[in-house]
Amino acid sequence: MKKYFLILLLPLVFFTNCNKTKNTGDSDKQTIDSLSDYFFYAQNKSLPKNKRIRYNNKAFLIAQKTKNSQESRNSLINVLELYYDLKSNNEFKKAYKVIVEKSIESKDTINIAKSYNLLGNFYIDSGKNDSAYYFLLKSEKLFAKKKDSLNLGKNYIDKAFVQLYESDYSNCELSSIQALNFYKNQNRRQKEYDAFNLVGICSNELKNYDNAIVYHKKALDYVNRYEVISKSKTHYRSSTLNNIGYVYLNLNNYKEAINNFNQALSEKNLLIDNPYVYSAIIDNLAYSKFKIGDYTNLPSLFFTSLKIREKNGLFSGVIANKIHLSEFYLTLKDSINSQKFANEALQLAKKTKISGDLLGSLKQLSLVDHKNATQYSNEYIKISDSLQLEERKSKDKFARIAFETDEIIQEKDKLTEQNRTLLYFFIGTLFLGILLFVIRTQRAKNRELLLKQQQQKVNEEIYNLMISQQATIEENRVKEKKRIAQELHDGVLGRLFGARLNLDSLNRFNDEDSINSRFDYLAELKNIEQDIREISHDLNREKYVLINNFVAIVSNLLEEQANSFEARLTSALDESIQWDKVSNAVKINLYRILQESLQNINKYANAKHISVEFKNDNGLILLTITDDGIGFDVNTKKKGIGLQNMQSRVDECEGTFDIKSKKGKGTITIVSIPIEKKAVEVP
Repeated sequence: MKKYFLILLLPLVFFTNCNKTKNTGDSDKQTIDSLSDYFFYAQNKSLPKNKRIRYNNKAFLIAQKTKNSQESRNSLINVLELYYDLKSNNEFKKAYKVIVEKSIESKDTINIAKSYNLLGNFYIDSGKNDSAYYFLLKSEKLFAKKKDSLNLGKNYIDKAFVQLYESDYSNCELSSIQALNFYKNQNRRQKEYDAFNLVGICSNELKNYDNAIVYHKKALDYVNRYEVISKSKTHYRSSTLNNIGYVYLNLNNYKEAINNFNQALSEKNLLIDNPYVYSAIIDNLAYSKFKIGDYTNLPSLFFTSLKIREKNGLFSGVIANKIHLSEFYLTLKDSINSQKFANEALQLAKKTKISGDLLGSLKQLSLVDHKNATQYSNEYIKISDSLQLEERKSKDKFARIAFETDEIIQEKDKLTEQNRTLLYFFIGTLFLGILLFVIRTQRAKNRELLLKQQQQKVNEEIYNLMISQQATIEENRVKEKKRIAQELHDGVLGRLFGARLNLDSLNRFNDEDSINSRFDYLAELKNIEQDIREISHDLNREKYVLINNFVAIVSNLLEEQANSFEARLTSALDESIQWDKVSNAVKINLYRILQESLQNINKYANAKHISVEFKNDNGLILLTITDDGIGFDVNTKKKGIGLQNMQSRVDECEGTFDIKSKKGKGTITIVSIPIEKKAVEVP
């Protein structure tokens, strides 16, 4: 027999909000009034769904833009609840993200828990029970932490539905009983009814029929006592009577089952208000009459139920109807119709992929289709074994006992203490590991800092040597100038003066001795000319040495770079640069800038090729250093000491300094300094 009880999911009941809000000013009051108006229309069930969603969208925009406060978060929870109630899935997801972010930011535990609970219900409706159970567990822990009994009770009811859908009847029963404990003296009659109904259904599935009847009758008592339940168009009275009749059906007490089904059908407008409940009762009534051999209105009742279910897309109900019709026609020995309805049930069950429907259809086919009975039986056994294996994994037969005994509670406390001890141990171990890591990291940083300091010291020594070398060169140059001046003054000029005087006196005589003397003095002038030429050559050689001294220093640096690092280096020095016009301070600064750039490339760029170029650009020395390394974002990268020093050196030389770089595109450093400028002191 295909089992068919009724589980009625209610429209979402809004969470209890214990937080009272106050207006803080006229502006706030205007916002609250607007939200109140939008909420009023969004909750008005007489309006079309699209209009209600539109009003809720406006409320969402206002609540989202309002300052993050308890009041605004409560409004966002109301928005989220309405989106859930209106089945507006995309808007629900957007609102969920906003309320969770704001609640986490403000450490609002209750609204975080409410958001998780709503998302869990959203996943229940989507058939994603694993995700639903996960978020319901998260909300359960948060509600328990805040000791919020009312919302915790609702959360247990929601979790019980997930467990029921997963055929975890023992834990479903446990969750329902836990919900009842939290609902004591809370005046939440509808939720208490749900819990009684769930316990009754689970007891029936666990074949504890007496307990099932007890709890279903408790649920029926709530329907009869409280108008909030009895006057609902969901027809909870009919639903509960159907569930009681279904238990009697399982007990083979068909007369009592028929009595309850007939009472269930006595409610007015049942077919109009809830065709789902009506069709289930009609099918169960027809099946009970068939079992006692009362064929009055059969198979008409079966077909009435089938027609309603097909019209409303109640596929599990359609499968149940067709299995019942197959049984009915089998009793009448109408094998054609019996096989027909059983086959139709199986084909539909394969489409819906619901295990219970597949098992019922296969079992019925194995009874009516003798030719293929073995095949259907084997398939039935295969699915049944697989289903039992899954159910075995999710069941915990002792959950209810664990909940009701002090010994289990004490054991739980003991386990909690053990877990706490383990947690402290793991935290201590983690802290020790972090401490060791920090110590090692600090040591490495200290070593790196020491290395940098040593490197800086070496660079300073090189720098001082360069200054000393330049000073020595300058001193020797001054001495050489003085020597040349002395040579010119004491030697060449004296000799020229003597030759001029002698030639002047000889101009008065034309004798042979005078002519010979003039030739002697002309020879002396030639010697003086040769001396002047040699002095000129000496000056040119000094100038060449001075010029090439800087070029040699730069060449040595580039050669050392090429030999010490893997990156390929190309360089070009423009011969048209008049280095003799460039001050020593500028030369030293250029050298230091080049040296710092190469060091940065070696440390950070991971370049394969480096290019260095000195170029004469209309009276400017243009130094361009290019690499094809990883580059960096010049807009976000903070300038280090090296770059700051380079900028400072360029500023002292009255030049310009520019770096162009992009991630993955390499770096270009451009320095432009005037060739002729006033000498400046080197820091």
